[in-house]
Amino acid sequence: MMSMNQTILPHVVCAALYAALAFYFWRRHWSGVDAAEPESRRGLEHAALLAPFALHTWLLAGSMFGGPGMYLGVGNALSLILWLTVLIYGLGSLFYQLDGLHALVLPAAAIAVLLPVVFPSAHALANTETLAFKAHLLISMAAYSLFTIASLHVMLMAIIERRLHAGTLPAALQNMPPLLTMEKLLFRIIAAGFVLLTLTIASGVLFSEELFGKPARFSHKTVFGALSWLIFGALLGGRMIYGWRGRTAVRWTLAGFLTLVLAYIGSKFVLEVILGR
Repeated sequence: MMSMNQTILPHVVCAALYAALAFYFWRRHWSGVDAAEPESRRGLEHAALLAPFALHTWLLAGSMFGGPGMYLGVGNALSLILWLTVLIYGLGSLFYQLDGLHALVLPAAAIAVLLPVVFPSAHALANTETLAFKAHLLISMAAYSLFTIASLHVMLMAIIERRLHAGTLPAALQNMPPLLTMEKLLFRIIAAGFVLLTLTIASGVLFSEELFGKPARFSHKTVFGALSWLIFGALLGGRMIYGWRGRTAVRWTLAGFLTLVLAYIGSKFVLEVILGR
C-alpha cells in the first residue's frame, strides 16, 4: 500500500507542471516580457501541455476507478471537470487563436488536480454500471466544462476590453481575435453548454430511478440546476432578441456559472465535507 507521501507526490508534480506552464503563458501573453514572435512557438506550447495533461489523466483514472465501482466525490468531480476543460480548450485552441486563456485555465487545473487528495471519495457511486448513468455523467460533466470555459472566456474578454480602453494591451494579446469574434465564440460555447445542460436536467428528472435508484425529488440541487438553466436560457434569448453583449453578457454568464456550481459542487461539498455523508 502506498504511503501518503507517495500518494500526494504525483499530484503535486502535476500541479507544479500546470502552474509552471501557467506562469510561462502569463509572461508570454500578459506581462509583455516574452511576447515576441507569438506564432512561432505555438506547436511546442501545445505539445508542452501533453505532459501535465497525461499525468492528470492517469491520476484521475486511478482516483475514480481505483476500487470497486466509480468514485466521484467532490474532489474527483472538480478534477474531472477541469480535466475536461483542459481537453476541450486544448482541442479548441487548435482552431481558434485563444492562447490568452492558458493563463486562466491552467491555474484552475493546477488546483483541481490536488483536490482528490484533499477531499478523497469515501464511497463508490451506485448504478454506475448502467449505460444510462454513464451517458448522463458524461453529458453533465461536459456541460460543466463548457460553462467553465465560457466563464473564463468572458473574463478574458472583460480584461482585454478594459486594457484596450486603458491603452495597456500587451503585444501578444493584440494578436487575439477581435472582441466581436470572441463574443460570437462565447455564445456558441454557451449554446452548446445549454443543450447539454438541458439533456442533463431532463434525463435526471425523467430517468431518476434508473440513474440514481430513487425517484426525482425537489432539492437544493434541483432548484439551483433549474435556476442556472433559466439564467443561461434567458441570456441566449436576450442575445437573440435584444442583442445582449458586453457587460450584460459578462454578468449573466458568471451568474449562471456560479448558480451551476452551487447546484452540483455546492451540494456535494455540503454532503461530503461538512456533513460527512
